Amino acid sequence: MYIKEFSAQTGLSADTLRYYEKEGLLLPERDGNGYRVYGARDAEWTGFILRLKEMGVPLARIKEYARLRHLGESTIPERFAILQAHKETLAAQQRQLAEHQEFLERKLDVYRKAMVERG
Repeated sequence: MYIKEFSAQTGLSADTLRYYEKEGLLLPERDGNGYRVYGARDAEWTGFILRLKEMGVPLARIKEYARLRHLGESTIPERFAILQAHKETLAAQQRQLAEHQEFLERKLDVYRKAMVERG
């Protein structure tokens, strides 16, 4: 599919897709006229990139992951390490969020008690 259709499928603008290509994140095929042609593998990979972004993976790490991916299967250990490191980052963020929630719950309890005492 060409960039317009791929843009509609992924929800990304054509400009964003061109930017991703410029940054080395996407490497679409080209037809005989030089037009970008995207396939199912590009769609799957774009979804993965978007998920990484949603998880807060920095663009530099996504670019490194993409570079390694384009080099082939010999880079699987390095890609695994990138994902493992981010998994640990997410776990730390979850612990911190849990601590924030506990703190807020204690503060809310103080206010609940104060409101009950006031009538």
